[in-house]
Amino acid sequence: MSNDLKTYYENMKKPWNTLYYRIVWEQLSRIHPIINSKILDFGSGLGITANYLSKNNDVVAIEPNVEMVEMRICENGYQQIVGDLEQLRQQQDASFDVVVCHNVLEYTKERNDIFKELYRVLKPNGILSIVKHNHAGRIMQKVVFENNLDAAIMLLNGGMAEAAYFGKVDYYELNDIKEWISGLEINIENVLGIRTFFALHSNNEIKYDTSWQERMFELEVKVSDIRDFINISFFNHVLLKKIK
Repeated sequence: MSNDLKTYYENMKKPWNTLYYRIVWEQLSRIHPIINSKILDFGSGLGITANYLSKNNDVVAIEPNVEMVEMRICENGYQQIVGDLEQLRQQQDASFDVVVCHNVLEYTKERNDIFKELYRVLKPNGILSIVKHNHAGRIMQKVVFENNLDAAIMLLNGGMAEAAYFGKVDYYELNDIKEWISGLEINIENVLGIRTFFALHSNNEIKYDTSWQERMFELEVKVSDIRDFINISFFNHVLLKKIK
């Protein structure tokens, strides 16, 4: 295991990351009852979401990173495939009720092709859940949490951010998704914010307090569908529904 991956793995256990996943799953359940469904997790990483969703669903996870697959969480049992776009292409048409693709498309040049395949494997009335990095949210973090003004200015001037272990973040916007869905029978149902406040707090110790976590979760959920806060959140959650 590389040192970078070990650090990433340990960081996933931190309370601010468990809070992230809790918010994502809460938002997903708003638009689709996550029970007795066939679910695809494309870019499943350490299997955190695949493992959670497999409690009450039939989950297939696809991940290209062999090291991550070897370290993955698999308490509840799900089908793990090591692979990428080629393995996605092998999935049957209209075979999944829900498809999740979280923080993946920033790191690939095959975005449009991947999106078309995610659409293809989705059943009619199925839900596609995309979590994406938000450029403005990254700048907020650089200024408020890190006090790294030079990095914030660099990002404002068109520079690229770096994500731990994954490398450069190639941002894409909601308008890009709108272009991808042009001509397809799928609509954007909702856009929500994730990590609006909790990662900006400089006191990491307080984040281990369970009462703080509960209050912050309530606050994050409350502002997640308010546009002003969505615009500055670190992540955006784009939820799409296939029409036919």
